[in-house]
Amino acid sequence: MKFVILGGCGTVGTDIAKDLMWEGSEGIEKVIVADFNVEKAKRLASELRDNRVEAQFIDVADRGKILDLLKKVDVCVNNVPTLLGYQMDIFNVALEAGCPYIDLGGLGIVTKEQKKLHEKFVGAGVPAILGMGSAPGMTNVVAKYCVEQLDKVEKVNVYAAKKYIGQESPVFVPPYNILTLISEYADTNIQYIDGEAKTMPPLSGKQYIDLPEPFGKCEFVHTSHSETATMPYAKGFKDKGVREATWRLSLFPHIDRVMKSLVSVGFADKEPIKMNGVDIVPEKFLQLLIDRNVVKNKGKIPPPSSQEANGYKVYSLYFAIADGERNGEKIKTIAEILHRSDNKLSQTYKTFPKNVTSIGTSVVAQMLGKGEIPPGVWAPEECVNTAKFFEQLKKRHFKITVKEEREI
Repeated sequence: MKFVILGGCGTVGTDIAKDLMWEGSEGIEKVIVADFNVEKAKRLASELRDNRVEAQFIDVADRGKILDLLKKVDVCVNNVPTLLGYQMDIFNVALEAGCPYIDLGGLGIVTKEQKKLHEKFVGAGVPAILGMGSAPGMTNVVAKYCVEQLDKVEKVNVYAAKKYIGQESPVFVPPYNILTLISEYADTNIQYIDGEAKTMPPLSGKQYIDLPEPFGKCEFVHTSHSETATMPYAKGFKDKGVREATWRLSLFPHIDRVMKSLVSVGFADKEPIKMNGVDIVPEKFLQLLIDRNVVKNKGKIPPPSSQEANGYKVYSLYFAIADGERNGEKIKTIAEILHRSDNKLSQTYKTFPKNVTSIGTSVVAQMLGKGEIPPGVWAPEECVNTAKFFEQLKKRHFKITVKEEREI
């Protein structure tokens, strides 16, 4: 199987390549890391020390070049951030090239536009999977598992939580693309409640949940995400009568503090402001400023080896709770995926990915490459085999927990 990762030099793209190259991934012939920053792509290829990895320059605005590239591979992994504005273009090029496609989400809005092309992808014999990372992605799969256990479903709610243990970096390093983070904190979001899609304010729907250690009591809120753009309408959800499908996020406290401060002073504003006669978009300026600050102060950011030596860990938890019936009995089903940054594979293989989002993408991208996904445009809950997915995560030392609660 031959893969291309578009926008492959960021944190997520780098770790997608690492998981594809991991010895537990089978049948990988080539991985092309394609990025505008070709020097960074070359450094990644050198780090992996595997002649199956190739670095290549790509300008995602150049449709012709992307078309030529996708005609040469078996799977296109689109890791270009949605808010850069190229997702639909790349999606359509994959259709034209006849290349199986996977991305990490479209914040609901782009996701809906992509779903409209389902029949075209079916007719062309091309499979495409939308929003397959950790959240969205793993959240959709655990929701599917919960729904599969029930005859009728009243509601299914999905959540993601993270926990840092260790000293915070003195330099703000976003856990993923800062424009996506801003959108999650500042934009309205769609939740499916009482059988209809409802527009909710940013950071609404506050809910506190007591989670196992080390998480403890966590605050969850609604943010803009793509799970609720697909779950209520998916076969197995809709035909079981689902009336509620929601998403909530709980981030690291220090990330939460910074993001709320940035939004409060206006960095989420998309309207340009003039400075010395030049139009500047606040959020784009913020992105450049953070990128420069991280590079300029990289010496102040503790390296992973130093952090781990001082007990630094990141816990990531993705879970779903579904309420419904089975054989006339009211049942609540719960499924959880837990990842630790210091798991055994991370300790054994220096190049094994630590980014949980990347692993979910790689696992399902390999399913695409093996022909396990039928033609069409699918959300993860519509096409990913839960048993196979959990099996692959367990190979990578994730902890999978499922349980049920019954009314007495």
